[in-house]
Amino acid sequence: MTMATDDAPPTTSKLNEERASAIAAVTLPKGDDLIGRAVTINRPRDELFAYWRDFSNLPSFMDNVERIDILSATTSHWVVKAPAGRTVEWDAKITEEKAGELIAWTSGEGSDVPNSGRIEFRDAGARGTIVTATIAYDPPAGMVGKVIAKLFQREPAMQARRDLRRFKQLMETGEVATAAWTQKQRDEEKA
Repeated sequence: MTMATDDAPPTTSKLNEERASAIAAVTLPKGDDLIGRAVTINRPRDELFAYWRDFSNLPSFMDNVERIDILSATTSHWVVKAPAGRTVEWDAKITEEKAGELIAWTSGEGSDVPNSGRIEFRDAGARGTIVTATIAYDPPAGMVGKVIAKLFQREPAMQARRDLRRFKQLMETGEVATAAWTQKQRDEEKA
């Protein structure tokens, strides 16, 4: 494996063949909108992959994910917050997996938000690991749905950036920093 020298997601690469292969990798039959986000995390690649691969861990840093039900070794059911207090759901199936390197998925038929994508883990030498999320999705209600999702801070591009930042915080410090008080903190203040 070669060591990555650039933190930019391949979908934003100026090298046409690298960009084309990254787009082809996620634009399965699911998703017209494509986003790519990357973050460098000062932890070993295998450790980050193992944490991410246990899908029950994902709601610990993915703010809009209410729950993920593990249906089998390659299939999971996702329940995610949507605008106006609603939720959207889909089944996701792993389409490719390379231990320590990548997980690719696509949503099943009848998904509220058809999507596909991949999460990649690349060595960054002494800096740790570059984690890249590339996601293709079809927003419900098309462009109108996308605008509404942005207004309610539920648009996947915003979520991906924030989720990767929280993943970095959790992996490097053991907690996700927040400005909001937890219920426990409120109760202690009242006492």
